Amino acid sequence: MKKGKVLLVGRPNVGKSTFLNNVLGQKVAITSPKAQTTRFPIRARFKDDRGEIIFIDTPGIFLKAEDNLSKKINRQTLKDINEETDVVIYMIDHTRKRNFEEARVLGLIRKIGKPKILIINKIDLTEKSFLPQYEFLKDEFKDVFPISALLNKHIKPLMDKIFEYLPENDLSEDIDKETNASDYPLLNLDSKTFIAELIREKVFLMMGEEIPYRSTVIVDEITERNDKLTYIKARILTTDDRYKKMIIGNQGRKIKELGSYARKEIALATNKKIYLDLQVETDPHWMETYF
Repeated sequence: MKKGKVLLVGRPNVGKSTFLNNVLGQKVAITSPKAQTTRFPIRARFKDDRGEIIFIDTPGIFLKAEDNLSKKINRQTLKDINEETDVVIYMIDHTRKRNFEEARVLGLIRKIGKPKILIINKIDLTEKSFLPQYEFLKDEFKDVFPISALLNKHIKPLMDKIFEYLPENDLSEDIDKETNASDYPLLNLDSKTFIAELIREKVFLMMGEEIPYRSTVIVDEITERNDKLTYIKARILTTDDRYKKMIIGNQGRKIKELGSYARKEIALATNKKIYLDLQVETDPHWMETYF
């Protein structure tokens, strides 16, 4: 049996969370096409007959962290990168040009003295590719795996390689504490935080470019009303009244639609009937208060 920690690193939106969800076979991390979707590390456990892996899905690293939230995300990611791990996965998206943000991530990766695996994600997308800009990486990484995280393609040989690098019967106290915590793969989020993330994902997917980065979700209450119904009270916080109006929408249509999608996802994730009491509030200081 093998056990170890695997760090997922890359710039925003390369597909780390999609990869983790598909490897685990269930949703533990929210996803969207927009930057800043992942705001804190997700720790989740994969188990099979070969052993156990603690995956650490880090937020993408921003080159220009101009607001307080992005700065906090960068600091947390740098802290996670410096944590003791057994294997590092560096994921790139070949459909995006290589830039200074990518160069910064690579510079951080080079300083980690652990086995490193390069993943070239989104091979299912062929219309636009900047792969020649990344060819030099094949000289730096012994192990290179082109995959499609979305379609779950070529994941098995990658997992085989990860297990090759993991220590045999070298169990640290940290891993023992984490892996014994629960049979559920998600290790570091409580119920309120996980549900808040599912709601926030719908904000990212359904609203325009600016609003998601100006908003967060707080779950205030989860109550089992009876054997069949769970009551959830949650708030979407945003920084300005004009964003609040946009989230609510004309005659409340947008918030009803958003709440309906969120309720269905929560019900699917929890296998329970959900009553979601969802409100929108203006709080210009939520980044300092809640993050």
